[in-house]
Amino acid sequence: MRGVAPLVIGIASSPAERRRLARLLGGTEAFLIVSSVAQARTFLGVAGTPPVAPAAPTAPTAPAGPVAGPATPPPADLSVDSDRRVLRWLDREVELTRLEHDFLRCLVGAPGQVWTYERLHLEVWGNVHLGRGSDMHSVVRRVRHKLARLDASASIHAVRGVGFRLAPV
Repeated sequence: MRGVAPLVIGIASSPAERRRLARLLGGTEAFLIVSSVAQARTFLGVAGTPPVAPAAPTAPTAPAGPVAGPATPPPADLSVDSDRRVLRWLDREVELTRLEHDFLRCLVGAPGQVWTYERLHLEVWGNVHLGRGSDMHSVVRRVRHKLARLDASASIHAVRGVGFRLAPV
């Protein structure tokens, strides 16, 4: 459309990253900075997730979003502080990388639900899951270690062939 300025949307999970992004986009006529893909979708009024390109038909695929599971929420004292990018359990906390933070926000934000590999890859990495999974398993291993270090009564459970969910220990 002529006469309408394009809108640039930036996604950055920490306040420091959002400030840096604001400096980079300072010359842009219209920009929006949010902390997650989900927040951008909410702002834009987009329901659901964009369609994912189908992979080669080698095996049945799992549903694209969170899968209903046992409605057992994680412990109430477990929280993710997005401003400081830390995982908090009771009076203890541990720092998170951007990927660990975004991964945990998905799981904590949908208690008791299984998040598919495809949906997690889209939400956390911002791209389509290509089936290898080593990047995701690395993040899961680090987050499990941090949950254990906090002695939290929650763990990440793998649902074979589907994805992950946060569940009480």
